[in-house]
Amino acid sequence: MKLSRQSLALAVLAIITWLSMTAPAWSADKKVHQPSTTRNKIVMQISDEDTHKWNSVLSNIRNVQHELGTGNVKIVVVAYGAGLGMLTLDSPVGGEVTDAMKTGIEFIACENTMKGQHLTKDDMLPELGYAPAAIVKIMQLQQQGYAYVKP
Repeated sequence: MKLSRQSLALAVLAIITWLSMTAPAWSADKKVHQPSTTRNKIVMQISDEDTHKWNSVLSNIRNVQHELGTGNVKIVVVAYGAGLGMLTLDSPVGGEVTDAMKTGIEFIACENTMKGQHLTKDDMLPELGYAPAAIVKIMQLQQQGYAYVKP
């Protein structure tokens, strides 16, 4: 079966168009990214009473911001259960949490856990957000397109 020149030209054009639409949006150098029109969104859960995990969350935040750019990612950290200690005034990582908030990171404390641990907002770091139920907040953020991470 012979293809006419016009049919061949149309086939080549279709292939070129398809390839341009499926090509990756970044270059071979992984550090050079094309500008994105969508903002990346991550919700991180912390529910462990473990300073190593708390430091891991903070390290993950720095790594994501470094890779994507601080203005290209929205990160929300939701703390509940034993992980709520990360956000108390006497937290060993309180200074780092405060520094992270200055870069736009949102930290949310679970009010159910606070009640259970007999904590008030006066016991917590300043500038935190609060949610009545942490699990519900995480679920709602996922429904809004946030990627879920539990370090």
